[in-house]
Amino acid sequence: YAAALEFMHNATLLHDDVVDESEMRRGKPAARKIWGNQASVLVGDFLLGQAFMMMVDAGSLPALKVLSSAAAVIAEGEVLQLSVATNLDTSEEEYFEVIGAKTAALFEAATEVGAMADDPSNIDRPALARYGRELGVAFQLTDDVLDYGGAGGVLGKNTGDDLREGKMTLPIIVALRSATGSEREQIGTALGDGTVDAQRFSSILDIVKRYGGLDYTLERAHRHAEAARAALEPLPASQLKDILADMGDYCVGRAY
Repeated sequence: YAAALEFMHNATLLHDDVVDESEMRRGKPAARKIWGNQASVLVGDFLLGQAFMMMVDAGSLPALKVLSSAAAVIAEGEVLQLSVATNLDTSEEEYFEVIGAKTAALFEAATEVGAMADDPSNIDRPALARYGRELGVAFQLTDDVLDYGGAGGVLGKNTGDDLREGKMTLPIIVALRSATGSEREQIGTALGDGTVDAQRFSSILDIVKRYGGLDYTLERAHRHAEAARAALEPLPASQLKDILADMGDYCVGRAY
């Protein structure tokens, strides 16, 4: 089960880098920069197919259903993200719909399938699925803050990547609510042409900070991390439960 999920995860990363035209992945040139878009898409497809075959070999149709459903939802999330890219009127609700489909869906599938590993009817399955979803949202919110927070160069997470890719993340959405006309124009230009040098990034970072975009987003991340912890309450006390509970703190406290 774990191998199937890892294959699926890497497939989504390969496809995501092609769609976003990303330069870096995990501190090194993205696969598309080395082997091209065609090979990246095909290898991603291969990994996705292998993930499904692993589930078939494991003989668990319920687990296969969870995994295949997650794959479909993630693809839908990618399409939705493309549809709102560079749109300065993107709402907070649309943003959460995107990350719920893209990031949270994979986390949810991982924790739900994990609960099914021994018994598909595991009574802890709903609680662990909710935990994974909330953890995934907290993780993505923190990731969006880090894109503006000085983690450049660490594990390939360069600041300003989301701006360059035209992504409407929560820090920007919050800032746009209060930004002046000239500030909105400045943000729109950066999102639209993908050119974000150090000076432009610094200027937009000042705008995002001025209107509380980072603080608001991080506060929401903490809220979802707490919701993830709360989802574990029905589970019996154990060391593994404590480890899962601590993952929320890790997600919102990480530096990269």
